[in-house]
Amino acid sequence: MPKYWMISNRAPTTPDELGRSRGPLTYWTADTPGLHKLSRWRPVPNAAAFQTLIAAAADEFPSVPESRQTEQRHVTLFVHGYNNTWSEAAERYEQLCRSLYTGPDSLGLCVLFTWPSNGNVYGYLPDREDARATAPDLAGVLNTLYDWMLRKQHEAALPDGAPCKAKTSVLAHSMGNYVLQNAMQYAWTRNNQPLLVSLVNQLVMIAADVDNDLFASGERQTSSDGDAIANLTYRITALYSGRDDVLGVSAGLKHFGKRRLGRSGLDRTQPLPDNVWDADCSKFFTANKRDIHSAYFETKKTLELVRDVLTGVDRGILKTKYGV
Repeated sequence: MPKYWMISNRAPTTPDELGRSRGPLTYWTADTPGLHKLSRWRPVPNAAAFQTLIAAAADEFPSVPESRQTEQRHVTLFVHGYNNTWSEAAERYEQLCRSLYTGPDSLGLCVLFTWPSNGNVYGYLPDREDARATAPDLAGVLNTLYDWMLRKQHEAALPDGAPCKAKTSVLAHSMGNYVLQNAMQYAWTRNNQPLLVSLVNQLVMIAADVDNDLFASGERQTSSDGDAIANLTYRITALYSGRDDVLGVSAGLKHFGKRRLGRSGLDRTQPLPDNVWDADCSKFFTANKRDIHSAYFETKKTLELVRDVLTGVDRGILKTKYGV
């Protein structure tokens, strides 16, 4: 089975690169490192063929009893953030796979969803537009995933049905969370809220470039974006740091100046759904660390926290273990 997986709505610009313009969804797999070169990737003809490959790979995961659910493997979707060229997104994905999805302690398999971020420091507002435009494409991916999960649930309920071997999870970084926010609203609406099963087991919002009152409706149903995410997900964990200068700039570019979730944590003046919590990661970064926005992927302690979150360790245990 392939080691690396990618879905993209970037249009190709050269034989060895995907570009900054939006195109149709394409599907790719790879087996060797050096993923920033498109020549390392093999195109998959269509979504159905890609889904068949993913399902076959997940079916090879070991079956574990419910009492050991933290050992269950994951099919994880990684959505990168603002100001990433395709090659930068591929390098970040490869780094993530090396840290969490390789070797005997692998969490399972990870799929890169890469969207046409402009990849330059002046591209913040264009990236917001690209993120909104990308949402229907990612929603299509999520809807396909939901339909597959629902089918697996029905199969498992049969007298001779095999238990599901994989959890689904999402890691979203920076403005990738804004892409996900909009996509989940599409998916929730399409599936006639509420849903029969959770689409995502664990969502980790890393340095999220979204409003920190996203979940302000609490347990009420207001059909907001926060409602969509909270209802589609079993547990949501927001990792943040007040030292993130990139998100300080982001807040300043928004005319009404609402604070960023990835810089300030959840707005606790508002009610929150029970399945949403946050963790201040500031102390995990060295005093002289400058690029906090990307440091989550390069810091041992934050990667350990992400691993524990994905495996489903209780948040009370996580708060004690990491002091967050």
